[in-house]
Amino acid sequence: MPIELAEWLETPIGQYVRAWEQRQVDALVSNAFGYHAVQVGLPHWDLLQANRIPYKAWAHSPEAPFGTRAGRLICEPEQLPFDSQSIDLIVMPHTLEWCIDPHQVLREVERVLMPEGRVVLTGFNPYSLWGLRESLPGLALQLPVSVPSQVSPARLKDWFKLLSFELDRGRFGCYVPLCTSPVWLRRWHFMEHAGDRWWPAGGAVYAIAAVKRVSGMRLVGPAWRKGRKRRVRRAAVAPVANQVEDSQR
Repeated sequence: MPIELAEWLETPIGQYVRAWEQRQVDALVSNAFGYHAVQVGLPHWDLLQANRIPYKAWAHSPEAPFGTRAGRLICEPEQLPFDSQSIDLIVMPHTLEWCIDPHQVLREVERVLMPEGRVVLTGFNPYSLWGLRESLPGLALQLPVSVPSQVSPARLKDWFKLLSFELDRGRFGCYVPLCTSPVWLRRWHFMEHAGDRWWPAGGAVYAIAAVKRVSGMRLVGPAWRKGRKRRVRRAAVAPVANQVEDSQR
């Protein structure tokens, strides 16, 4: 992942995007359980802070800024250095957009995730006002460099189906027009509520969570046997007293 993205996230518009993604990812990973969690990309930005999984790691490419956090792994996202079915949670902030083969990255994620494991992804929406701005003549996109391969949520859904992932939750955000001034960011803040209500799929950024489903898998738990009450057949009681009285008459 290029260093330009990390630098752009420190600008006013980048901090606006970063704050929104932090809130969404925190909500998506807070209830994920297990033993191992991995963040792939942007290791200087902790997107696992709201999760309670004990063992965490931050994987990144050699050219990415990584700071001083412990648990760092240098690798390429197309070849994750983990055993198959060994990870419970994977978070990928804008990872697919700078990969050579985004589909191969998802295949690796599917390989290393445990059954019922969770993956959380964020990315720029190519069908937002920010994404369409790139196609207009005379308007240069102010995103960090030109995003090599913008992966739309619709394409992600198709890849999820091919790789046995089930879409769990997703959300769009950042409806403010692309501007660099903090003053204009505050003035356009009302667009957050308006866009979320009237144009929910037009947010500049998305956050999506999916769960790995394994066909034929069944969760094994304790075999609790409920006691069944057996019906006891009772012999019919003949009206003896009535018969004696009738014979005396």
